Amino acid sequence: MRVCIAALCLCGSLVAWSEVAGQNGERGGKGKESVYGEIAKAPEKARAKRNPFEQNSDAVAAGKILFAQRCAECHGEAALGSKKAPGLRAVEIQEASPGAIFWILTNGVVRRGMPVWSKLPEPQRWQLVTYIKALGVAPTETAEEAPKKP
Repeated sequence: MRVCIAALCLCGSLVAWSEVAGQNGERGGKGKESVYGEIAKAPEKARAKRNPFEQNSDAVAAGKILFAQRCAECHGEAALGSKKAPGLRAVEIQEASPGAIFWILTNGVVRRGMPVWSKLPEPQRWQLVTYIKALGVAPTETAEEAPKKP
């Protein structure tokens, strides 16, 4: 009985730590998993949805405007993330299916502050998806590319 109680306490502590790490935006390991883990929760049916605006430059332009109006405040002008929200140019988002991103936009992640955008017309949500996917993965600085210190 004592072993079961101890095991439950340990599990509860690990879950709580994982949540705190994710809220603090820690990268790597559990923290990264909790920040981007919601995208993996998209149901298979949602992930399988195809983007009707894929490869449509007009949809990218429209999505950019929508992003500036509705998303940039939290995700940053360049979608690199902020203290409020994760970057959308991360590998986890850029490799996600368009349907999974659409599902996140539609359902939000309310417990993490991501609003539900289901009232935004479906074509506009797909335009946002098209724009996000068009951004690509953010380049990472290597030691050689980093600015030299005087």
